[in-house]
Amino acid sequence: MKIKSILLLLLLCKISFAQIHPLPLTQVSVNDPFWSPKLATWSHKTVYDVLNKLEGKYEPDRKDLVDEKQKLGHTRNAFHNFDLVAQGKKDIGTHDGPPWYDGLVYESIRGAADLLVQYPDPTLEQQLDGYITRIAAAQAADPDAYLNTYTTLVNSNKRWQNERWQHDLYNAGMLVEAGVHYYKATGKTTLLTVAVKMANYIYTQMGPAPKANIIPGHGGPEEAFLKLYQLFKDHPTLKLAVPVTPDHYLSTALFWITDRGHYNNPDGSTRESYGAYNQDQSSVFEQQTIEGHAVRATLLATGITTAALLNHDPAYITTADNYWNNMAGKRTFITGGQGAIPEDEKFGPDYYLPESAYLETCAAVGAAFFSEKMNELKEDGKYMDEFERVIYNNLLAGVSQDGTHYFYENPLTATHRSRWVWHDCPCCPPMFLKMIGALPQYIYGESNNGVYVNLFISSKAKLKNISLEQTTAYPANGRVLLRVTSAGSQSIPLHIRIPGWATGKENPFDLYTSLLTGKVLVTVNKQPIAVKTLNGYLTIARTWKKGDTITIDLPITPRMVYPHPDIRELKRKVAIAAGPVVYAKEGPDTIKTAPAKASINGLIPFYMVANKDDLPYSVWLQQ
Repeated sequence: MKIKSILLLLLLCKISFAQIHPLPLTQVSVNDPFWSPKLATWSHKTVYDVLNKLEGKYEPDRKDLVDEKQKLGHTRNAFHNFDLVAQGKKDIGTHDGPPWYDGLVYESIRGAADLLVQYPDPTLEQQLDGYITRIAAAQAADPDAYLNTYTTLVNSNKRWQNERWQHDLYNAGMLVEAGVHYYKATGKTTLLTVAVKMANYIYTQMGPAPKANIIPGHGGPEEAFLKLYQLFKDHPTLKLAVPVTPDHYLSTALFWITDRGHYNNPDGSTRESYGAYNQDQSSVFEQQTIEGHAVRATLLATGITTAALLNHDPAYITTADNYWNNMAGKRTFITGGQGAIPEDEKFGPDYYLPESAYLETCAAVGAAFFSEKMNELKEDGKYMDEFERVIYNNLLAGVSQDGTHYFYENPLTATHRSRWVWHDCPCCPPMFLKMIGALPQYIYGESNNGVYVNLFISSKAKLKNISLEQTTAYPANGRVLLRVTSAGSQSIPLHIRIPGWATGKENPFDLYTSLLTGKVLVTVNKQPIAVKTLNGYLTIARTWKKGDTITIDLPITPRMVYPHPDIRELKRKVAIAAGPVVYAKEGPDTIKTAPAKASINGLIPFYMVANKDDLPYSVWLQQ
């Protein structure tokens, strides 16, 4: 796959390619009985909690961090690292937190930026501006504009080495992503300029020969650089105080994708490879299954799908298909979790889905981002079915109801577990912020084929020729009311996702099956219509007038869910779900603490377990 050929294709070909575009956050407002109280907690409490803890403002509740505080004399402070680099410190042999701590700062800024769009907060914006000033000062200390505090403070002469550990490129990617999102949220360019400087430097260092043969040890930078490319393509008049060359960012991202599995250097040596751990065992265009570290894999897959949205290359689309079909069809847990094996936090073999599996919160979030991108690419509701499975189950399990305690792993059965205040590797809270900050934009979408309703969340959306208002008590209740207003007289197809679980298709590959009584009912202006779906969507095409309404009734009743017979660990077991929510059996004392309306015959939603008590729980029940 020649990168120059791909660039030429993008420059010369004008392809009419229908794909869903999520709405900008500025066009959607959420007022939902289920999500709004949570979003209020996360935007006013959790985002501050994560940022303050990155500053070291926490009292450790885990022995490893208690011991570290005693050794260092302070709790780790990510921003202290930036300050030391800004002071010109090098090779001092100490660094607060793991090598990827810079990346966690950037991810948190990205999530916070998106939250600012929906929930303006001058205090939060001022706090972020203060962090950005310190980040920019650290970069200014290096003549190359290189920025990775761990490498500078510990191994300054070993840039881009041991990418599995140092995370130079992962941190750079998250910096780029934060710069793009913060610019979109605030119009401020300081962090974007830092990001562009770093991207420009990276372009000079790695790529096709004679440049260095280097790829990220952790997926994520690929999508970030594609976002940077797209930002400047969408805003050609946007000027910074540094050179901006969008095609350089595109070619870098494509090199990182296409160079996997190619280890030879011009001098006859080979670059270090971590094999399947970071999806480098072969060319991605030869990979048939999703392998390795689950977070790295899902974020790389998201980047490959983003590239496919840009270049429409069949090879990229096939690889994205291979990854997603294998993930959703043979390796996804009932809660949307990913990554069965603790060693290397990796995917297990097909149908290896034990109840005690690892299921890192970050991996579920990565899978959700990947599924959403696949929906953009393929216009198929099955991808949003899996996105929905994650957000109502594994995502919510990762944070406590008070918004200040977190889970790293989310096994489906466990004893005496409680969420932590902070972790030796606190990567999950920033990933959580990224998802919940972006969530409103995924409720609706639009393409050349019409307007899409992807999620059932009470909200309002303003599109070019149509306005939508959605009212629902989902997931507790299956009724959804849509009010449609058109600005013109043309017919606008409206595509409403009908979840697979609501039509007896629990999983697109029958990894899970269920028996559901009831059916989907839909009316337009109170007149029943036939519910015929194509690719997971019910399409209603008409000339919309002010006051038009659509009512969708989804069968939110408890149903039995059965595992595929090849999942040996779940033989003769059954789970219970209602709508998109998977339920768990927990100790009797804890059930008393759960809101009555959330309980189904002694079961409570999986995401509510371990909020107050450390009692046993299980999703899968013996038949």
